[in-house]
Amino acid sequence: MLTIDVDEPPATTRCECCGGTTTRLTRFVNRDGDAFAVYYAMFSDDHPEREILLAVGLGDWDDEAPPEDRRAFALVMRSGEEAYEVTVVDAAESPWRDSAILGRMLDRDEALAHPWIEDVFHITDHMVKDDPAIKSYFEDARWSAPKGIKLGVRSG
Repeated sequence: MLTIDVDEPPATTRCECCGGTTTRLTRFVNRDGDAFAVYYAMFSDDHPEREILLAVGLGDWDDEAPPEDRRAFALVMRSGEEAYEVTVVDAAESPWRDSAILGRMLDRDEALAHPWIEDVFHITDHMVKDDPAIKSYFEDARWSAPKGIKLGVRSG
């Protein structure tokens, strides 16, 4: 069973392009009580496109484990007509492309072929259900979010 530690408060800054508030999240994901993944999320409340930039790092999270034992996946999450959509993007498109702690960030084709990609999508399913900041962003009254969550819609 996956659980997301949402205790760390969001960090907010002023967006350089629109003047709105940019929110950054750092979240820890556990599977059956053990460290499983870390994800970073970033979104801005005044951008016309309602999307969240994401980086998900999976691998060995033991205290002694080096970043080389992990891999990172760059993603964009959007609220589609009937479901939340997650797109895998190239590392160069991620604001965390140089983050050492997550592990080496994979480019899109490599990420889609990686055996952990289904775990990544499983984590994104939990994000929209279990992370209050992400839920709130998509359910914002100024935005017409889908009425129900249909999980598993992914674009390649």
